[in-house]
Amino acid sequence: MTTLLPYGRQSVVEDDVTAVAAVLRGDWLTTGPQVTAFEDDLARWTGGVGCAVVANGTAALHTAYAAAGVGPGDEVVVPPMTFVATASTAVALGAKVIFADVEEETFTLDPAAAAAAVTPRTRVVAAVDYAGHPADYDALRPALSGSDALLLADAAHSIGAAYRGQPVGSLADLTTFSFFPTKHLTTAEGGAVAATDPAVLERARRFRNHGLVRNRAEQRWPDEGGWHQEVPEFGLNYRLPDVLCALGRSQLRRLGDFLAARERLVRQYDAALADLPGVLLPTRRFWARPAWHLYPIRVLDGRRREVYDRMRAAGIGVQVNYLPAHLHPVFADLGYRRGSCPVAEAFYDQQLSLPLYPGLNDTDQERVVDALTTALRAPAPSTA
Repeated sequence: MTTLLPYGRQSVVEDDVTAVAAVLRGDWLTTGPQVTAFEDDLARWTGGVGCAVVANGTAALHTAYAAAGVGPGDEVVVPPMTFVATASTAVALGAKVIFADVEEETFTLDPAAAAAAVTPRTRVVAAVDYAGHPADYDALRPALSGSDALLLADAAHSIGAAYRGQPVGSLADLTTFSFFPTKHLTTAEGGAVAATDPAVLERARRFRNHGLVRNRAEQRWPDEGGWHQEVPEFGLNYRLPDVLCALGRSQLRRLGDFLAARERLVRQYDAALADLPGVLLPTRRFWARPAWHLYPIRVLDGRRREVYDRMRAAGIGVQVNYLPAHLHPVFADLGYRRGSCPVAEAFYDQQLSLPLYPGLNDTDQERVVDALTTALRAPAPSTA
């Protein structure tokens, strides 16, 4: 039986195992020194913008929206070409999500669509760096004019990427990261929130720790005793433990190598598939240095499902990223309708992610290219 080649995979080496084992032998499994150290390490990749690590990428979005003050009656603008959590975490705080379409080439948030969606009730405009390509943040900033909204970068795909020479993490008021195993670095589960405003960052850190306040100067009843802690606003337990922060710190030391490997594989895909009929390859804008979480091709002539099935049968774990968020039943039941974001919907009908991860070797990449070529050259199934 042919082994399935996954579309994404973690890269764990002995140094990672050693780092985790050292914490397991120590005194702090959680809420200890590795947490702060990991946050400091991450800030070196965000241009010095402070970070709060959390339990996963979804928790990062929930925490960021909470830190931005999102609540009932607010609106959050979201592109549909994203995992559903970018939208669902705003709904969980009582906000109404307004879906704004994406651009044709990068499938990131269209600045004109975002501007048309902003109202006086908008609290956050959330851009998504789809596939690792940064959104056009300079063009998005004017969309917020006339409102008190904050700009959020969902950078689950793009840690280490750059926009006009500036690192992801420094481009928006808030940035969220994911450290799921298929991402650029992993903590098994994990994520982080970066915030340019220290007060917003502090709200994020409180929210991830039940909303607890231990600083007496900020307490309502500071004279209770040395044990005293208060919750002035609700939060949740979204802490990332030391044992996983140690894994993240070890992984972060290899992030540059991970990014270089992904870039090399992308160039090789670009060269191998350049003249293959029936597909369109991903593009990049001149001002972007993508981080390439995905290699998203478009399969033309209505053949995406056929090609997906053929490649899966050949042991190639291609994937579709993603069903546009507004088409999930939970949003359909809230009244969101197909046809409202035509660019994202048309892209979804063609999109297919080819395997891409640092450990993908040249032989396996050639296997992917051969399977795709074979699938496209096979006669289309008869519809008679």
